[in-house]
Amino acid sequence: MNKAQLVEAIADKVGGRQAAADAVDAVLDAIVRATVSGDRVSVTGFGSFEKVERPARYARNPQTGERVRVKKTSVPRFRAGQGFKDLVSGTKKLPKNDVAVKKAPKGSLSGGASTTTKTTTKKAAAKKATAAKKTVAKKAATAKKTVAKKTTAAKKTTAKKATAKKTTAKKAAAKKAPAKKVTAKKAPAKRATARKTAAKRTASR
Repeated sequence: MNKAQLVEAIADKVGGRQAAADAVDAVLDAIVRATVSGDRVSVTGFGSFEKVERPARYARNPQTGERVRVKKTSVPRFRAGQGFKDLVSGTKKLPKNDVAVKKAPKGSLSGGASTTTKTTTKKAAAKKATAAKKTVAKKAATAKKTVAKKTTAAKKTTAKKATAKKTTAKKAAAKKAPAKKVTAKKAPAKRATARKTAAKRTASR
C-alpha cells in the first residue's frame, strides 16, 4: 500500500478524498517534525517513532568487500507497540467492524503537554546553567581586576617608599658634607701657627 492507496482507504471514513489526503499529510508531517527535533512520538497500540544516534563504525562494501568507515549519524527508528505485534503474530484477531488500533483512554492524550513541560523544563535548566556560568565568569574577571589593582597599588607604595628613603639619604649626606669642608679649612690655620712658632724660636736665638 502506497500513500495514494492509504488515502483511498480512509477517504470514506473522514469525509472525502481531499480530507483524507490532508489528514495523512498532517499526521506524517507531525511525526517527521517531532522525530527530527528529538522528541519521541508514541501512539498507544501502534508504536513509537524516535531519533537514534549511531556512532562512527566500520562496515563492508557488499559489492567489493572493502572495509569502509561510516561516519556518526542519526536515524529514525520505529518500534511497534504490543497491540500491533499481537495482531501481526496472530495472538489477537483483527477486528472486522472496528479499528485495529484502539483509541487511547481518557487522560493518556495529555502526553503532549507533559512532553512540552519536559522540553520547557530542559530549556529553563539550560538557561539557568548558562546564567550561572556567566555569573562565575564575571566574578572571576572582577577578582582578577581587584588583584591586579592591589598589586599595582602595592608596587606604587613600594616605589614611593624607596623614593622617600633615597630622598632621606640624600638629605643626610647633604647635612654631613658641610662639616667635612669646615674641617678641611681649619687645617691650614694650624700649619700657619706652627710656622709662626718656628720663626719666633729662630729670632730668639
